[in-house]
Amino acid sequence: MKTAVLVFPGSNCDRDIATALERVGGTKPTMVWHAETELPDGIGLVAVPGGFSYGDYLRSGAIGARSPIMRAVSDAAGRGVPVLGICNGFQILTEAGLLPGALMRNAGLDFVCREVALTVENSQSVFTSRYNAGEQIVYPVAHHDGNYSADEETLDRLEGEGRVAFRYAGTVNGSARGIAGVLSAAGNVLGLMPHPERRIETAAHGGNDGRRMFEGLFETVGA
Repeated sequence: MKTAVLVFPGSNCDRDIATALERVGGTKPTMVWHAETELPDGIGLVAVPGGFSYGDYLRSGAIGARSPIMRAVSDAAGRGVPVLGICNGFQILTEAGLLPGALMRNAGLDFVCREVALTVENSQSVFTSRYNAGEQIVYPVAHHDGNYSADEETLDRLEGEGRVAFRYAGTVNGSARGIAGVLSAAGNVLGLMPHPERRIETAAHGGNDGRRMFEGLFETVGA
């Protein structure tokens, strides 16, 4: 499966996600600069990495969401291509309208950087097929604006449609209903604040809970 990783001014996790995709999938992803207007042909997965695109000016992800490449990402998502947004990537996807809600300043007004426990809420998506619903896993987080917010109607719809992918097992940043990751209506776009790409090798990362996300993607999408 061919994969692509977007790169914005201020991205600092693009190499992390590229390494994870190469280690699990066996092929280097194509790094796509934000000013490009097209994705490579035959792409099976687009990753929007973490970092501080455009220095988080205006709002986290607001400028990145209006980069030229995002039109191509939106078109790809509309065709069913999986799009994975992690941390700042999640912020960009909400700002671009590919996912509902918004990521606000953490409730404690502090930068949170540690490992957190998550509960898998939906194991039926292309991103979560290697997990079991209700399973508890551990991913690292590193964010200042990770407080997921949406109106009650939207939150009820996400819950009712099974679009909450991951939930924090404890209090982390004040996110509404403890939501850590959400899916699009079609299920092929996932945004999450924690970093699965930083939990793929036990020897290096102290665990490999994140590896299963990428294994599932290559297994289901690349089949």
